[in-house]
Amino acid sequence: MGTFWLPGYEFAAGRVEANLELSLGLAIAVFAVAAVVIATAGVRMTAIADRLADRTGLGEALTGGLLLGMSTSLSGTVTSVTAAAGGHASLAVSNAIGGIAVQTVFLVVADIVYRRANLERAGPDVRHLLQTALLILMLALALGAYLAPDIALFAIHPVSVILFCVYLGGMTMAGRLSRQPTWEPQSSPDMRLDQPEKDAHKLPLPNLMLTFSGLALVLALAGYAIAESGTIIAARAGISQTILGALLTATITSLPELVTTLAAIRRNALQLAIGGIVGGNTFDILFLPLSDLAYRDGSIYEAILARDALLIVAAIVMSAILLLGLIVRHSKSIGFEGYAILATYVVLVAMQIGWG
Repeated sequence: MGTFWLPGYEFAAGRVEANLELSLGLAIAVFAVAAVVIATAGVRMTAIADRLADRTGLGEALTGGLLLGMSTSLSGTVTSVTAAAGGHASLAVSNAIGGIAVQTVFLVVADIVYRRANLERAGPDVRHLLQTALLILMLALALGAYLAPDIALFAIHPVSVILFCVYLGGMTMAGRLSRQPTWEPQSSPDMRLDQPEKDAHKLPLPNLMLTFSGLALVLALAGYAIAESGTIIAARAGISQTILGALLTATITSLPELVTTLAAIRRNALQLAIGGIVGGNTFDILFLPLSDLAYRDGSIYEAILARDALLIVAAIVMSAILLLGLIVRHSKSIGFEGYAILATYVVLVAMQIGWG
């Protein structure tokens, strides 16, 4: 397949090698600066998203799932599509699915930080259930594309088109549920309902949207800088594309999700915190059809490896466990779903590292 070059690293024969012409010290400096930018912009962006939820009437859950989830996923999108365009299917897919896995772990981290109650119990919303179920469906479709016979039209698998349609259909249903909820969660002393802020209407809506868009662009650029510099730092070890994507670039490009989730917890915007992760995970599935479009050597689902498919299975398991937790709403601060998600991720990491 030859050698594919991105700033700071090369892909050759399925391995990743550092570009020695670039300074390791400079990469570390870029990484540190980008991390600070993400932390600063992420906190501000969460505050704007909270106000937008009140001004637009979408609510925290849908705003987190749509605006916040999409915006914090931009750097991961660039990473997957760029890798696919260079003919590296494993890196593209493992970055997308690995991001879903680690972001689900981030939700457990948020649950640990929020000590008052179980996060799923305190911030329930029917749209969280809908988007998690949608995520499982889309992951299963992607796994089916890997297992099914090779079918592609103009090097694009039909499942890629189906994934876009399913996502749009799911978001339409989420919008309908915002206007006409079909059920309400049972009330509990721990439950925190989405209440509009007193100063939500001080700033004009166009100003809020413009500020949010600018911060989203800053997060995207900083996230991409962190992915590039982080890869330079780690690529000298000569690791496989799957490990690079699942355990490194996926985690690094997911840092905006962690920052915005913890910022939402600090603001007591619990539905925004959960919606940002769940909605971001659902949006991340679209990395696959976008990567399939960029990958010109056939269907990207047929080009990935078994260890990449294992990532999809793990993401399905973790999402199903999260869905159980959203339904049960455990009374303890850390419910069974938190421990089960962490255990699943640890086993996944161990298996990927042991695979070589």
